[in-house]
Amino acid sequence: MSHISVLLHETVDALLADRNTGIYVDGTFGRGGHTRLLLSRLDENARVYAFDKDPQALTVAAALEQEDSRFKMIHASFADLQQQLNQLGVYAVDGIMADLGVSSPQLDQPERGFSFMHDGPLDMRMDNSQGQTAAQWLVDVDEEHLANVIFQYGEERYSRRIAKAIKQAGYIETTGRLAEIVKLAHPKWEKNKHAATRTFQAIRIEMNKELEDVHAFLPQAVDLLKSQARLAVISFHSLEDRIIKQFIQKESTLAEDHGWGMPQQREDTRRLKKVVRTRASDTEVKQNPRSRSAWLRVAERLESEDAA
Repeated sequence: MSHISVLLHETVDALLADRNTGIYVDGTFGRGGHTRLLLSRLDENARVYAFDKDPQALTVAAALEQEDSRFKMIHASFADLQQQLNQLGVYAVDGIMADLGVSSPQLDQPERGFSFMHDGPLDMRMDNSQGQTAAQWLVDVDEEHLANVIFQYGEERYSRRIAKAIKQAGYIETTGRLAEIVKLAHPKWEKNKHAATRTFQAIRIEMNKELEDVHAFLPQAVDLLKSQARLAVISFHSLEDRIIKQFIQKESTLAEDHGWGMPQQREDTRRLKKVVRTRASDTEVKQNPRSRSAWLRVAERLESEDAA
Protein backbone atom coordinates (compact mmCIF):
# COMPACT_ATOMS: atom_id res chain seq x y z
CA MET A 1 0.00 0.00 0.00
CA SER A 2 1.34 3.47 -0.89
CA HIS A 3 1.33 6.02 1.90
CA ILE A 4 -1.90 8.00 2.26
CA SER A 5 -1.59 11.03 4.51
CA VAL A 6 -4.17 10.89 7.30
CA LEU A 7 -6.41 13.90 8.05
CA LEU A 8 -4.48 15.75 5.35
CA HIS A 9 -6.70 18.76 4.61
CA GLU A 10 -8.02 19.01 8.18
CA THR A 11 -4.46 19.30 9.52
CA VAL A 12 -3.19 21.86 7.01
CA ASP A 13 -6.40 23.93 7.20
CA ALA A 14 -6.19 24.07 11.00
CA LEU A 15 -2.47 24.83 10.97
CA LEU A 16 -2.72 27.76 8.54
CA ALA A 17 -5.93 29.28 9.88
CA ASP A 18 -6.36 31.35 6.68
CA ARG A 19 -2.70 32.44 6.54
CA ASN A 20 -0.62 31.92 3.41
CA THR A 21 2.90 32.88 4.49
CA GLY A 22 5.37 32.37 7.32
CA ILE A 23 7.74 29.72 8.67
CA TYR A 24 6.30 26.25 9.28
CA VAL A 25 7.60 22.91 10.56
CA ASP A 26 6.56 19.35 9.75
CA GLY A 27 7.95 17.30 12.62
CA THR A 28 7.36 13.98 10.85
CA PHE A 29 7.94 14.29 7.10
CA GLY A 30 7.28 10.61 6.26
CA ARG A 31 6.63 10.60 2.53
CA GLY A 32 5.81 14.29 2.42
CA GLY A 33 2.04 14.39 1.97
CA HIS A 34 1.32 17.05 4.59
CA THR A 35 4.39 19.07 3.62
CA ARG A 36 3.48 19.14 -0.08
CA LEU A 37 -0.05 20.34 0.60
CA LEU A 38 1.30 22.96 3.01
CA LEU A 39 3.77 24.26 0.40
CA SER A 40 0.99 24.44 -2.19
CA ARG A 41 -0.96 26.76 0.11
CA LEU A 42 1.93 29.11 0.95
CA ASP A 43 3.33 32.09 -0.94
CA GLU A 44 6.83 32.45 -2.39
CA ASN A 45 8.23 34.05 0.77
CA ALA A 46 7.25 31.16 3.06
CA ARG A 47 9.64 28.55 4.45
CA VAL A 48 8.98 24.95 5.53
CA TYR A 49 11.36 22.80 7.58
CA ALA A 50 10.77 19.08 8.00
CA PHE A 51 12.18 16.44 10.36
CA ASP A 52 12.42 12.66 10.04
CA LYS A 53 14.61 9.88 11.43
CA ASP A 54 13.95 7.48 8.55
CA PRO A 55 16.72 7.48 5.87
CA GLN A 56 14.13 6.52 3.24
CA ALA A 57 12.24 9.73 4.00
CA LEU A 58 15.42 11.66 3.17
CA THR A 59 15.39 10.34 -0.39
CA VAL A 60 11.86 11.64 -0.95
CA ALA A 61 12.74 14.92 0.75
CA ALA A 62 15.88 15.42 -1.36
CA ALA A 63 13.75 15.40 -4.51
CA LEU A 64 11.34 17.93 -2.95
CA GLU A 65 14.26 20.21 -1.99
CA GLN A 66 15.29 20.23 -5.66
CA GLU A 67 11.72 21.09 -6.72
CA ASP A 68 11.03 23.77 -4.13
CA SER A 69 13.63 26.15 -2.66
CA ARG A 70 11.25 27.05 0.19
CA PHE A 71 11.71 23.58 1.70
CA LYS A 72 14.53 22.19 3.86
CA MET A 73 14.84 18.66 5.30
CA ILE A 74 16.52 17.87 8.63
CA HIS A 75 17.60 14.28 9.38
CA ALA A 76 16.76 14.21 13.08
CA SER A 77 13.99 13.38 15.53
CA PHE A 78 11.51 16.11 16.36
CA ALA A 79 12.73 15.60 19.93
CA ASP A 80 15.67 17.80 18.82
CA LEU A 81 13.36 20.42 17.29
CA GLN A 82 14.63 23.54 19.04
CA GLN A 83 18.33 22.76 18.82
CA GLN A 84 18.19 21.88 15.13
CA LEU A 85 16.16 24.96 14.16
CA ASN A 86 18.23 27.30 16.32
CA GLN A 87 21.36 26.07 14.51
CA LEU A 88 19.72 27.26 11.28
CA GLY A 89 18.90 30.65 12.79
CA VAL A 90 15.21 29.86 13.33
CA TYR A 91 13.91 30.89 16.76
CA ALA A 92 10.19 31.43 16.14
CA VAL A 93 7.71 29.84 13.72
CA ASP A 94 4.13 30.29 12.51
CA GLY A 95 3.00 26.68 12.86
CA ILE A 96 4.15 23.15 13.69
CA MET A 97 2.52 19.86 12.74
CA ALA A 98 3.35 16.22 13.48
CA ASP A 99 1.86 12.93 12.29
CA LEU A 100 2.93 10.36 14.88
CA GLY A 101 3.33 6.63 14.42
CA VAL A 102 4.59 4.44 11.61
CA SER A 103 4.05 5.23 7.93
CA SER A 104 2.49 2.76 5.50
CA PRO A 105 5.78 2.16 3.62
CA GLN A 106 7.49 1.28 6.89
CA LEU A 107 4.74 -1.19 7.74
CA ASP A 108 4.51 -2.66 4.26
CA GLN A 109 8.22 -3.22 3.56
CA PRO A 110 9.17 -6.61 5.04
CA GLU A 111 12.83 -5.62 5.37
CA ARG A 112 11.90 -2.87 7.86
CA GLY A 113 10.62 -5.49 10.31
CA PHE A 114 7.72 -3.50 11.75
CA SER A 115 4.87 -5.84 10.89
CA PHE A 116 4.05 -9.52 11.29
CA MET A 117 1.84 -9.27 8.20
CA HIS A 118 4.98 -9.65 6.05
CA ASP A 119 7.73 -11.95 7.29
CA GLY A 120 11.09 -10.19 7.33
CA PRO A 121 14.13 -9.49 9.49
CA LEU A 122 13.17 -8.33 12.99
CA ASP A 123 14.44 -4.74 12.79
CA MET A 124 11.81 -2.11 13.80
CA ARG A 125 14.22 0.87 13.76
CA MET A 126 12.75 4.04 12.28
CA ASP A 127 16.34 5.18 11.70
CA ASN A 128 17.81 1.92 10.42
CA SER A 129 21.19 3.56 9.83
CA GLN A 130 22.14 3.26 13.49
CA GLY A 131 21.45 1.44 16.76
CA GLN A 132 20.31 -2.05 17.70
CA THR A 133 17.74 -4.03 15.77
CA ALA A 134 14.76 -5.42 17.68
CA ALA A 135 16.27 -8.90 17.33
CA GLN A 136 19.45 -7.75 19.08
CA TRP A 137 17.54 -5.83 21.73
CA LEU A 138 15.41 -8.87 22.62
CA VAL A 139 18.58 -10.86 23.27
CA ASP A 140 20.03 -8.19 25.55
CA VAL A 141 16.96 -7.09 27.50
CA ASP A 142 16.14 -8.90 30.75
CA GLU A 143 12.80 -10.66 31.10
CA GLU A 144 11.36 -8.33 33.75
CA HIS A 145 12.08 -5.19 31.74
CA LEU A 146 10.65 -6.80 28.59
CA ALA A 147 7.47 -7.72 30.46
CA ASN A 148 7.15 -4.15 31.73
CA VAL A 149 7.60 -2.74 28.21
CA ILE A 150 4.94 -5.06 26.78
CA PHE A 151 2.56 -4.19 29.62
CA GLN A 152 3.11 -0.40 29.59
CA TYR A 153 3.45 0.26 25.85
CA GLY A 154 1.26 -2.55 24.55
CA GLU A 155 -1.28 -2.53 27.39
CA GLU A 156 -1.00 -6.31 27.20
CA ARG A 157 -2.39 -8.13 30.24
CA TYR A 158 -0.41 -11.32 29.49
CA SER A 159 2.90 -9.48 29.26
CA ARG A 160 4.81 -11.67 31.73
CA ARG A 161 3.83 -14.90 30.03
CA ILE A 162 4.79 -13.47 26.62
CA ALA A 163 8.11 -12.05 27.87
CA LYS A 164 9.03 -15.44 29.34
CA ALA A 165 8.32 -17.20 26.04
CA ILE A 166 10.35 -14.65 24.08
CA LYS A 167 13.38 -14.96 26.34
CA GLN A 168 13.22 -18.77 26.30
CA ALA A 169 13.23 -18.74 22.49
CA GLY A 170 16.73 -17.26 22.24
CA TYR A 171 17.69 -15.25 19.16
CA ILE A 172 14.57 -14.43 17.09
CA GLU A 173 15.55 -13.52 13.56
CA THR A 174 12.25 -12.70 11.86
CA THR A 175 8.93 -10.96 12.47
CA GLY A 176 7.06 -14.14 11.59
CA ARG A 177 8.95 -16.14 14.21
CA LEU A 178 8.28 -13.53 16.92
CA ALA A 179 4.58 -13.40 16.01
CA GLU A 180 4.34 -17.20 16.28
CA ILE A 181 6.05 -17.24 19.70
CA VAL A 182 3.66 -14.59 21.03
CA LYS A 183 0.64 -16.34 19.56
CA LEU A 184 1.56 -19.64 21.22
CA ALA A 185 2.17 -17.94 24.56
CA HIS A 186 -1.03 -15.88 24.46
CA PRO A 187 -4.00 -17.70 26.07
CA LYS A 188 -6.71 -15.38 24.75
CA TRP A 189 -6.66 -12.54 22.22
CA GLU A 190 -9.17 -10.02 20.96
CA LYS A 191 -11.53 -10.89 18.14
CA ASN A 192 -10.29 -9.75 14.72
CA LYS A 193 -6.90 -8.79 16.18
CA HIS A 194 -3.70 -10.84 15.94
CA ALA A 195 -2.34 -12.06 19.27
CA ALA A 196 0.98 -10.29 18.62
CA THR A 197 -0.43 -6.83 17.80
CA ARG A 198 0.08 -5.32 21.24
CA THR A 199 3.53 -6.88 21.70
CA PHE A 200 4.78 -5.60 18.35
CA GLN A 201 3.48 -2.11 19.17
CA ALA A 202 5.21 -2.17 22.56
CA ILE A 203 8.60 -3.28 21.22
CA ARG A 204 8.44 -0.72 18.40
CA ILE A 205 7.65 2.11 20.83
CA GLU A 206 10.50 1.10 23.13
CA MET A 207 12.98 0.61 20.28
CA ASN A 208 12.34 4.08 18.86
CA LYS A 209 11.73 5.93 22.15
CA GLU A 210 8.49 7.17 20.62
CA LEU A 211 6.77 8.38 23.78
CA GLU A 212 9.94 9.97 25.17
CA ASP A 213 10.28 11.86 21.88
CA VAL A 214 6.69 13.16 22.12
CA HIS A 215 7.29 14.32 25.71
CA ALA A 216 10.44 16.16 24.55
CA PHE A 217 8.83 17.62 21.42
CA LEU A 218 5.70 19.27 22.83
CA PRO A 219 7.23 21.90 25.17
CA GLN A 220 9.84 22.79 22.55
CA ALA A 221 7.10 23.29 19.98
CA VAL A 222 5.25 25.72 22.23
CA ASP A 223 8.49 27.62 22.94
CA LEU A 224 8.98 28.11 19.19
CA LEU A 225 5.44 29.21 18.33
CA LYS A 226 4.74 32.89 17.73
CA SER A 227 1.60 34.47 19.15
CA GLN A 228 -1.48 32.96 17.41
CA ALA A 229 0.68 30.28 15.75
CA ARG A 230 -0.70 26.75 15.90
CA LEU A 231 0.36 23.26 16.88
CA ALA A 232 -1.41 20.35 15.12
CA VAL A 233 -0.64 16.76 16.15
CA ILE A 234 -2.10 13.49 14.82
CA SER A 235 -1.88 10.42 17.06
CA PHE A 236 -2.83 6.81 16.42
CA HIS A 237 -3.04 5.12 19.81
CA SER A 238 -4.24 6.04 23.28
CA LEU A 239 -0.75 6.30 24.81
CA GLU A 240 0.28 9.08 22.42
CA ASP A 241 -3.09 10.81 22.48
CA ARG A 242 -3.10 10.86 26.29
CA ILE A 243 0.27 12.65 26.36
CA ILE A 244 -0.92 15.29 23.86
CA LYS A 245 -4.28 15.74 25.58
CA GLN A 246 -2.73 16.19 29.03
CA PHE A 247 -0.05 18.56 27.72
CA ILE A 248 -2.57 20.83 25.98
CA GLN A 249 -4.85 20.67 29.02
CA LYS A 250 -2.02 21.73 31.33
CA GLU A 251 -0.87 24.55 29.03
CA SER A 252 -4.39 25.90 28.52
CA THR A 253 -5.72 25.74 32.09
CA LEU A 254 -5.37 28.46 34.71
CA ALA A 255 -3.28 27.20 37.64
CA GLU A 256 -5.20 26.44 40.84
CA ASP A 257 -5.14 29.08 43.55
CA HIS A 258 -3.46 27.66 46.65
CA GLY A 259 -3.85 30.88 48.66
CA TRP A 260 -5.91 29.15 51.38
CA GLY A 261 -8.82 31.50 50.86
CA MET A 262 -6.74 34.68 50.88
CA PRO A 263 -6.97 37.04 47.86
CA GLN A 264 -4.11 36.27 45.47
CA GLN A 265 -2.70 38.17 42.50
CA ARG A 266 -2.05 35.17 40.29
CA GLU A 267 0.21 35.20 37.28
CA ASP A 268 -1.52 33.70 34.24
CA THR A 269 0.90 31.08 32.92
CA ARG A 270 -1.31 29.68 30.18
CA ARG A 271 0.50 29.39 26.85
CA LEU A 272 -2.09 27.61 24.71
CA LYS A 273 -5.78 27.62 23.92
CA LYS A 274 -7.54 24.56 22.53
CA VAL A 275 -8.76 24.92 18.96
CA VAL A 276 -10.15 21.57 17.81
CA ARG A 277 -10.09 17.83 18.33
CA THR A 278 -11.26 15.75 15.40
CA ARG A 279 -10.95 12.36 13.78
CA ALA A 280 -11.09 10.91 10.30
CA SER A 281 -14.44 10.99 8.50
CA ASP A 282 -16.29 7.81 7.55
CA THR A 283 -15.31 8.49 3.93
CA GLU A 284 -11.61 8.70 4.80
CA VAL A 285 -11.75 5.56 6.94
CA LYS A 286 -13.37 3.68 4.06
CA GLN A 287 -10.61 4.83 1.68
CA ASN A 288 -7.79 4.34 4.21
CA PRO A 289 -8.61 1.92 7.08
CA ARG A 290 -5.41 2.93 8.91
CA SER A 291 -6.99 6.33 9.61
CA ARG A 292 -9.64 4.70 11.82
CA SER A 293 -7.76 5.25 15.09
CA ALA A 294 -6.33 8.69 14.24
CA TRP A 295 -7.05 11.77 16.34
CA LEU A 296 -6.03 15.33 15.43
CA ARG A 297 -5.57 17.84 18.26
CA VAL A 298 -4.90 21.51 17.50
CA ALA A 299 -3.93 24.29 19.91
CA GLU A 300 -3.00 27.96 19.44
CA ARG A 301 -0.19 29.90 21.13
CA LEU A 302 -1.16 32.67 23.53
CA GLU A 303 0.88 35.57 24.78
CA SER A 304 0.56 36.37 28.47
CA GLU A 305 -1.63 39.40 27.77
CA ASP A 306 -3.89 37.26 25.54
CA ALA A 307 -4.47 34.76 28.35
CA ALA A 308 -5.45 37.37 30.92
